Amino acid sequence: MSQLSFFSAESTPPAVDDLAGMLAAPGQVVIVAGGARVSVVVDRPWRAQALADLIAECGIAAEIGDTDEGNPLVRSAPVPELLPLARAWTRGAVKTVPPDWVPGPRALRAWALASGRLSADGSRFAFGLDPHAPDTHPLLVQALMRVGIAPTLAGARGSTPELRITGRRRLGRLVDTVGEAPPGVVEWPTAQ
Repeated sequence: MSQLSFFSAESTPPAVDDLAGMLAAPGQVVIVAGGARVSVVVDRPWRAQALADLIAECGIAAEIGDTDEGNPLVRSAPVPELLPLARAWTRGAVKTVPPDWVPGPRALRAWALASGRLSADGSRFAFGLDPHAPDTHPLLVQALMRVGIAPTLAGARGSTPELRITGRRRLGRLVDTVGEAPPGVVEWPTAQ
């Protein structure tokens, strides 16, 4: 039985800022009349459901649908509470990372749900990045380092860039932070 960390996602109350983890992944934020909305296209229905649950925990209605290509899409309702997040994560129409962003446990959890990948042998966990926002990649490396998880940037010039977490200590720190896998989630970091 593992011990619950005081700084894990399970011990942290939900907050709208948690949804920044979707933006660290390939998510998007748009300002619409009267508010803002976050959304992300994912590769599996379980990811969409887990993110919809996380959005709902923040007190915002969530919707799951499909893109024209048939990929699962999850998005929040447009609400005024998301306007500060939208303003912090965009410069004009371009996605950016706020200076000195420190991802909290639940933001890391959202990022892992949106685009996390566990290697087949369990020795590595990777956070997926937005291939259309390469300027965010070095800033996200720094953000993870601020929480004590040193990643390696891989695939920066390809279509599937990611931040890889390897090593027992780093994976252990990540597991302590993101907490246990939600029900039905299959790709989740594990400490070896």
